[in-house]
Amino acid sequence: MSEKEVDALVSARLRQAQEALDDAKYLLDGRRSPQSIVNRSYYAMFYAALALLQKTGKAPTKHAGVISLFDTEFVLTGAVGKEFSRDFHRAFELRQMSDYKVTEPCSPQKASEILSKAVRFVSEVSRYLGHEMRES
Repeated sequence: MSEKEVDALVSARLRQAQEALDDAKYLLDGRRSPQSIVNRSYYAMFYAALALLQKTGKAPTKHAGVISLFDTEFVLTGAVGKEFSRDFHRAFELRQMSDYKVTEPCSPQKASEILSKAVRFVSEVSRYLGHEMRES
């Protein structure tokens, strides 16, 4: 893949991340389902991580692979702080619980916290990649 193609893919993934954040904020402002807020917040982080991984030439297709490679390539090397790994893992865990184990519903407060962490995560990835993140 050429550098131009990689850059286009990075930009597309960052747009997806921003759109997922916008969706999560809209849902939060409308007092909609915490499950949906967590889902969109997690996917914002996931798309941002995919954008980052495009620069390494590695982009797994499974969620666990993306999280693991993010940790290996960027957290363990010190490129991004460990708190971003913790936040990504927590968002994944909450999304899994919300989507597949509906016996334990997510609270609006937890959903709001995950959204805040997703905003920081996407902002950090955008900064690292040299992209401006727009405020919504």
